[in-house]
Amino acid sequence: MIVIGITGTNGAGKGTLVEYLVTHKRFVHYSVRGFLIEEIKKRGLPMDRDNMVALGNELRRDNSPSYITDCLFEQAKSAGKNAVIESIRTPGEIDSLRRNGEFYLLAVYSDPKTRYERVCKRGSETDNISYEEFIAHEEREMSSTDPNKQNLRRCIELADYSIENNSSIDDLHNSLEKILLNILAK
Repeated sequence: MIVIGITGTNGAGKGTLVEYLVTHKRFVHYSVRGFLIEEIKKRGLPMDRDNMVALGNELRRDNSPSYITDCLFEQAKSAGKNAVIESIRTPGEIDSLRRNGEFYLLAVYSDPKTRYERVCKRGSETDNISYEEFIAHEEREMSSTDPNKQNLRRCIELADYSIENNSSIDDLHNSLEKILLNILAK
């Protein structure tokens, strides 16, 4: 079983990579965001990015820095199929996934203005924000010395592979295909 983790900033193309892996490569998708959304619904909290971040930090603090991805990995292990875990946010998640088997981390990045335009088009419950809020959220999530809080900068640095996503979806898919060839050749 191969597990691919996807990290990157909001709107960089994580979901597009996941969609390709699921549709064209038969990977099973596990989402940190989806995990948090379900927990927010159970708790009856408003659905916004602030609550998602706070809840993720709380779950990591109360359990372990890798708690959410550990839960998702256990689901993937039970299924026994190649898996993609979307939205890796802490170095502890990466460390835990690397200890659990054949794991590769992909980082996807893109220009902030491009990402903001994508987020506006996507229009999910947590995406209806101004550009200033978008940038403020990103700054909050980029680094922390607390192992239970998001540290995207470090996650991106720890990636096995990085993809710049400032052009077409076809270019993004082609970059992913090259990475998959490299992974499968190992």
